[in-house]
Amino acid sequence: MIKGKPFVKWAGGKRQIIEKLLEYVPADFDTYYEPFVGGGALLFELSPKKAVINDYNKELINVYNVLCNENKFKKMCNVLNGYEANHSEEFYYEIRNKDRNKASFNRLSDYTRAGRTIYLNKSCFNGLYRVNSKNEFNVPFGKKAKVNTYDGENLITVSNYLTMNDVKILSVDFEEAVKDAKKEDFIYFDPPYDSDTTTFNSYTEYGFGKEEQKKLAKVYKKLADKGCYVMLSNHNTSLINELYKDFNIHVIEAKRNINANGKKRGKVEEVIITNY
Repeated sequence: MIKGKPFVKWAGGKRQIIEKLLEYVPADFDTYYEPFVGGGALLFELSPKKAVINDYNKELINVYNVLCNENKFKKMCNVLNGYEANHSEEFYYEIRNKDRNKASFNRLSDYTRAGRTIYLNKSCFNGLYRVNSKNEFNVPFGKKAKVNTYDGENLITVSNYLTMNDVKILSVDFEEAVKDAKKEDFIYFDPPYDSDTTTFNSYTEYGFGKEEQKKLAKVYKKLADKGCYVMLSNHNTSLINELYKDFNIHVIEAKRNINANGKKRGKVEEVIITNY
């Protein structure tokens, strides 16, 4: 079976540790839940027949929804073709700044917004998705002379997977996203990571700090008590070790490439936490 791959570069994306994650995936499970789906690396690798995927980033989830509609999917690709042809620094900022006027931005078609999200992701500095407190995309231009925004075959594969299986797509709080999870369902949490120093977590205007990490740990425990299989990725920090001390903490080494300071990119310790 040909499997899809992430169609955006996402901070904390799991493509480069996918083999390590697969070592800890339960052999059998019912519905798959991914409340912080991001680029969907593990989702596409597993390609479960029944899944609930969620992300609080509504622009990202809009792309997933557009990929589920053949007509809108084609229109989005046409938008991207136009963006590629017009690509320049000036054009990048013109597209980026569309969300500064909320009234006109909200009138854009969903496929145009989806094209904008992918174009900005492929054209911005280091493939970062970051917004300010007004929920305005604020990453600078990535200085690429040419940009290739999509792989048509991969998008078709992703679209086919999403439409030919029972995949529910949400954009709600992570706790709400897993409220229907039952015994023997598998939930994979890949939240914005904790840090012992400073952390980038501005995927939405609300951020994701220590209190959200504590709330997530409580949700994790509730699901474990229900009999769900629960797996979580995070940095190997003191807070995470304390919050999940009653579960199985597997330390792995990962390579991280998204940092404005090149010297801070490289190998870091992460954890994969399971309740089984």
